[in-house]
Amino acid sequence: MAKRLLAIPLATVLAATAIVASMGLLRGYAETLDSGSLKAASDFDAIAETSARSKAIFEEASRVLTHPRCINCHPATRSPTQGEDMHPHVPLIIASQSSLGPAGLVCSTCHGAENRPIVGSRMKSIPGNAHWSLAPASMAWQGLTVGEICRQVKDTSRNGNRSHADLVRHMGEDHLVGWAWHPGDGRSAPPGSQETFAALIAAWVGTGAECPD
Repeated sequence: MAKRLLAIPLATVLAATAIVASMGLLRGYAETLDSGSLKAASDFDAIAETSARSKAIFEEASRVLTHPRCINCHPATRSPTQGEDMHPHVPLIIASQSSLGPAGLVCSTCHGAENRPIVGSRMKSIPGNAHWSLAPASMAWQGLTVGEICRQVKDTSRNGNRSHADLVRHMGEDHLVGWAWHPGDGRSAPPGSQETFAALIAAWVGTGAECPD
């Protein structure tokens, strides 16, 4: 076996190493890119028809709701995903009994109250928040259209019995929601800010909370 390894040309080994290294740099750069700005609610004032304006506002807000920072914890199953590509959580977590994770490996086993940097790791940091948990099964978003997410968000039988006013407060004041814009090194943040996002949700509610088709 040793002779076979030594037979590999040094130039080939160096070239392969360089390719792998460059892939890591590109991935790291991609993960830290800013996702850009989020339109303000006033940007939709030109849409005269109220229902159409409401739908357009939610479409803009959905750029946050469908971002990996949010949707990773709103999985189609009781297993969270992670990363920009939303791959299965490592280690595999099946939170069928509790949004805090399975007995013996609850979320707080690894996720503390704050983001924790990891020196010398490709992950760069472990995300953290005092309220870290998986969204309830009734609020699974992965695989849904924007319209389906919209109808789910405002359905009190699925959203934790939150009224429209509760939704605005939740989106604008909840610390775990706010974490998305401060996700720790190695992760992209959703567009805009929590304040702009909450203002969009408030404008959506104020125009009748209409949902895209």
